[in-house]
Amino acid sequence: MLPPVVEGEPRRQQDGPESSDQQDRSAAAPFEAAEAVPKALQVVGSIVAPTTLLTALFIYFGLMYAIGYYRYFGVNYTVLELPTQGLLILSASTAVMPLATLAAVMLVSLWIYRLPLERSSDRVRRWLSFTLLPVVAAAGAALLALVAAETLLRLQVFPSSFPEGRGISLSAGVVLLAWAARLRATLAPTGTAERERATAATASRRSVSALARRALLAATRPAEPDHRPGHVALTVAKWVCLSVLFGVGLFWAVGSYALRLGPQDAHGFWANLRCAPDVVLYSEKSLNLSTAGLTEEPATSPEGAYGFRYQGLKLVPQAGDQYLLVPADWAPAARPAIVLPRSDTLRLEFIPVATTGPGAC
Repeated sequence: MLPPVVEGEPRRQQDGPESSDQQDRSAAAPFEAAEAVPKALQVVGSIVAPTTLLTALFIYFGLMYAIGYYRYFGVNYTVLELPTQGLLILSASTAVMPLATLAAVMLVSLWIYRLPLERSSDRVRRWLSFTLLPVVAAAGAALLALVAAETLLRLQVFPSSFPEGRGISLSAGVVLLAWAARLRATLAPTGTAERERATAATASRRSVSALARRALLAATRPAEPDHRPGHVALTVAKWVCLSVLFGVGLFWAVGSYALRLGPQDAHGFWANLRCAPDVVLYSEKSLNLSTAGLTEEPATSPEGAYGFRYQGLKLVPQAGDQYLLVPADWAPAARPAIVLPRSDTLRLEFIPVATTGPGAC
């Protein structure tokens, strides 16, 4: 007597093992990418909005840049009273390119992360499992190990000319480990799907009834993702921690880069100091600037509001409420810089330097 035919069974036999495998892969989509990531981003976004984060990055970059830039002239940036707008101005011309590059790298990383790997063929999945997954996991662990050796063991791992490597390694290591976890979760059902096909083929060869074949397939089918509240909370917390670590590495890299770029730009300004406009400083009272190598001269008009004059100065651009001046023959660690408050008792005259002729700028 022929075994009973279960309703819908001919359609399942017609579809074959390939269709069943595709259905399994679609059902095995990683829970983390489907639900945990949006919830984690929602948690992080409720604390720090994207525009707030970008503004904070620019302000932080400008602050670190100002520290390095004015330290080159021997001046602590706090005495310049730089406003927030001044920090944004300092970062506008220098932070756009590195932050744009960082945004492009993050966009490409997200695109790679969202690739539908569960739809790949078995050959590609085997290559991903045995080649790409170990490489990505090892690279992420190695980058984090380098950061730990630099910060915890005080070892000189990254060159002094590339201090932002520590923050970049932290962020990149976290991203690579997260990607390795996604690869592992996505490629894990491969072995189960192969066992299902082998079980179905064996059952067909032995003329097992359709109902028995369905029971065997159900027994070897992977368990459904755990959507319990506790599991969801732990997964979301994990992604929030990964986001925080990535942000810490990002700020670390941006700050280190700004601290390196500031002195470099200050050195470039000093190298072209002779091309900056000459400044004549007029003061109502004597400023006693002889220690800076300046000669105090009486004003040409004794009845004027300013009785003293100082020549041979250069103005260092800055957006604070102070004047930062250096002698025309200033050199690092050789002559002091001059910081004067902006007031009605001081007046500056600018004399453009020659742009033609011998020695012109």
